[in-house]
Amino acid sequence: MREPIRVGVVGFGLAGRIFHTGVVQATPGLELVSVVERSGNEAAREFPGVNIARSVEEMLGDVGIQLVVIATPSYSHFELARQCLHEQRHVVIDKPFTLTSAEAAELTHMARERKLLLAPFQNRRWDGDFQTVRALIGSGELGRLVTCESHFDRYRAQPRRDVWRESGGPGSGILYDLGPHLIDQALSLFGAPSQLSADIRIDRDDGAADDAFDLWFEYHNPRRLVVLLRSTLTACLPGPRFLLHGTNGSFIKWGLDPQEDQIKAGMKVGAAGYGEDDESRYGELCLAGNVRRRIPTLPGDYRGFYANVRDTLLGKAELAVRPEDAWRVARIIELARESSGQGRRVKVDLSAHP
Repeated sequence: MREPIRVGVVGFGLAGRIFHTGVVQATPGLELVSVVERSGNEAAREFPGVNIARSVEEMLGDVGIQLVVIATPSYSHFELARQCLHEQRHVVIDKPFTLTSAEAAELTHMARERKLLLAPFQNRRWDGDFQTVRALIGSGELGRLVTCESHFDRYRAQPRRDVWRESGGPGSGILYDLGPHLIDQALSLFGAPSQLSADIRIDRDDGAADDAFDLWFEYHNPRRLVVLLRSTLTACLPGPRFLLHGTNGSFIKWGLDPQEDQIKAGMKVGAAGYGEDDESRYGELCLAGNVRRRIPTLPGDYRGFYANVRDTLLGKAELAVRPEDAWRVARIIELARESSGQGRRVKVDLSAHP
């Protein structure tokens, strides 16, 4: 029997605690052996028997660790990933991969030269609602797609300026936090747009970092398609998660994928009901002639990301989410900031990816 791939996770905040450690532990063929938690003992209580390191250097001292997951604040991703690649470890980086496309390119070249796996953690490709939308578009039932709206709405009335995500410092703001998910999903569905427009703003009083954005992607290949990506922290009544209009009909889906809330509530990854949407939140398809039916949400499972990483390391699969994908997302964010800052539509050219 093949030995499992030994994994270390750097960081035990929201990302490390909810999206990585438990998912790694529940993925066959991977073994969670170390967590870097600089202070506190939460990781030790959650994962007895797993080594708790107080620094990345201490964790890297275990030469048997093959894969390192970077789940720290966004501004630290680049340096930590470079450090781990230098120590000849495969690396997964939570979103945002890096804060600039230049940093993404540098890490991509470094991993390629060292023949190491480098993967951006785009777990939302394994959301059940996204999987459902991708299958529906592929079925052709909607006809030629005309518009696609994708919302990631939340509500938090008061800014939390003492939290790095809302501090106004490097890597803060909702565009860096939730934008990579929506952008990556759009790029994986439709490819690069011809041009984009953006409105990135602070809607709440006393906010220090952007807390709302609207991105418009325009496609012209061969017919026009408009994709709207929207996120806000002022949605007491959230918009639909997905709203699609095609020449044959429309589809609407409310509610976010349940996996994050399930894990926060204490459900173990892979337990009965994990990743399954409530029937009340199934999407509705309306076709020409007012033909309506509910579309059951496909089950989501974040283990799919790590199973693909495992299989890639074993030579059994191609990497599903590549570092070049992360470069494209970072470049789109840069172009969106240019568009919003200058109040104009900008052309998109992603041909120079590393």
